[in-house]
Amino acid sequence: MRKILIIGIGAGNPDYMTIQAIKALNRADVFFIPDKGTEKVALRQLREEICDRFIEQPGYRTVGFKVPDRDGGGPNYRGGVEEWRGKLADAYESLFAEHLAEDQCGAFLVWGDPSLYDSTLRILETIRDRGFAFDYEVIPGISAVQALTARHRVALNRIGEPILVTTGRRIAGGLPDGLDNVVVMLDGETAFRQIDGADIDIYWGAYLGTPDEILVSGRLSEVADEIERVRREARTEKGWIMDTYLLRRTRED
Repeated sequence: MRKILIIGIGAGNPDYMTIQAIKALNRADVFFIPDKGTEKVALRQLREEICDRFIEQPGYRTVGFKVPDRDGGGPNYRGGVEEWRGKLADAYESLFAEHLAEDQCGAFLVWGDPSLYDSTLRILETIRDRGFAFDYEVIPGISAVQALTARHRVALNRIGEPILVTTGRRIAGGLPDGLDNVVVMLDGETAFRQIDGADIDIYWGAYLGTPDEILVSGRLSEVADEIERVRREARTEKGWIMDTYLLRRTRED
């Protein structure tokens, strides 16, 4: 039976690769490498660099595939995401049928950790629900959240306090009641600008783990303009940006 490995490769630094992930790389016959256009060529190159660095046995193959565009706007956001996943499921199924023999092992190299804001697991389940037979295994990786807190030298949690990991669209109206620690991913519209930051600290990072890494931290009301500026400049220069941040309400001990 075909086997698929979903390998978490960390948040951008090849040194974030775990021993388990490196062993998994050396089990795969075929690596499926997404092509997200010329603007994100660096993401594809990093995947290829990881293969070159850590795979010890020759003979593996890489198969590129084009990632369909996703409509992120409109009132039916969830419907748009489901349609996009359906297109990817069609593409993955075709890749498996064409490039992976029944006794071979294929792999996807997933940024960060496959369980956190990545669609690969759901897409593979869709393909299996259609009746296409294969087995799969998930190898965890260092997420952008872990890299962010490590690089800022702060703990993710405070004693006895819950943590929410969410998207920018979910905090546009402010932090949820009763939550003083919120990690925000997938924020294309700088939603933190809509929050009263007088008593909130922000720990922001972009291109975490890469040579282009940018870090900014401080009281939100004082550094929001700086973050917006450096984010805009970086996105203009590179054509894309991957950023994450932690919002933390200050407290009196």
